[in-house]
Amino acid sequence: MTPPPAPREPQLLSRGSWPEVRRVGDILRTETVGGVLLLVAAVLALVWANSPWSGAYRSLGDLTVGPEALHLDLSLGQWAADGLLAIFFFVAGLELKREFVAGDLRDSRRAVLPVAAALGGMAVPAVIYVGFNLWASDGALTGWAIPTATDIAFALAVLGVINTNLPAAMRTFLLTLAVVDDLLAIVIIAVFYTSSLHFGSLLLAVVPLALFGLLVHRRVRSWWLLLPLAVTTWALVHASGVHATVAGVALAFTVPVVRRKPGPGRGLAEHFEHRIRPLSAGVAVPVFAFFAAGVSITGASGLGATLTDSVTLGIVVGLVVGKAVGVLGATWLVQRFTRARLGLAWWDMVGLSLLAGIGFTVSLLIGELAFGAGTERDDHSKIGVLLGSLVSALLATVVLRARNRYYQDVCVLEERDTDADGVPDVYQTPTQRPGPA
Repeated sequence: MTPPPAPREPQLLSRGSWPEVRRVGDILRTETVGGVLLLVAAVLALVWANSPWSGAYRSLGDLTVGPEALHLDLSLGQWAADGLLAIFFFVAGLELKREFVAGDLRDSRRAVLPVAAALGGMAVPAVIYVGFNLWASDGALTGWAIPTATDIAFALAVLGVINTNLPAAMRTFLLTLAVVDDLLAIVIIAVFYTSSLHFGSLLLAVVPLALFGLLVHRRVRSWWLLLPLAVTTWALVHASGVHATVAGVALAFTVPVVRRKPGPGRGLAEHFEHRIRPLSAGVAVPVFAFFAAGVSITGASGLGATLTDSVTLGIVVGLVVGKAVGVLGATWLVQRFTRARLGLAWWDMVGLSLLAGIGFTVSLLIGELAFGAGTERDDHSKIGVLLGSLVSALLATVVLRARNRYYQDVCVLEERDTDADGVPDVYQTPTQRPGPA
């Protein structure tokens, strides 16, 4: 009698389903272009802020526009941080909801690793930062959350520069880790960086938010109905004292993911994401980076004093060491207690963990909220974010380039389509695959 086959060992990082892999690939291509624009904007800001015309850069960021009667007379820098980043978080909210409702991560066994890695990658950098600033003065501890965020666009721009072809499992893991990371960061902003709260405005914000939710659940897509409600929700959340980017996440979570009638085509969440992601990656994030990254390298206290400041050191070590240790440690714990195969080499995870240390957009935002835009502490935090992200990018480049030949072989396998049906062979069951010629 033939013994029954041994049960297949569960695997934590598999390539996933073909529709999900194709969708993630489309997202990453958009984010890669956005990442290049983000790098260009950041470099332009740094060069201008350290040029003889730095005063013009400051004046541009401080230029106030908007209706004073509605308390929306904000500087261009504030419009970028409060307004444009709300678009970024709206897209992140749509992505996260879709992943957990209709994507591969609706299976809790697949979701546990990126969520745990995101939590570990936020907790360890925060602990490291606190360790550097526990006895520091001038409110340095308020910046504890700065090194906790991962910038997916910046990370993908680095991958584009070094021309590394990540396998599907690694790309999905990196995207999910960054999205969960960003959404946890917005929770931190709402809870820990809200200095004053006006309940009246916050309660009023529920009205346009509910109307927006009602319309999208009726599958209304008319921008002239939805956009005024979204803007009103954003304005009321801004007036409440809660950071206005929270409105973007709240609006995203009202959008239904699953189609009302089963069949081919995009659901409403995916439709909005497809339409708005280019605006987020190509305009919102680069413009914010332009206004946020322009810091004087020497500053009033000198470069030496900046690099030895506990805030700068806490951020750099938090991003470079804390992120890597947190993501790797959480991955090891999940693999240890679930007794599942990782599905990737540990060197692959080291490269991904170092990429997670590229913190930019949300880290710069938290630095401004913690210390106040334009303050000396804020300048130190920006230099820490830039330096930590640069070191993480260089280290990740070394590790991932060493594995690039292996990645190329895997990508060739994952793209092979013998029967030219548009679905690579590895995503088909043995009975679906074409037989030998």
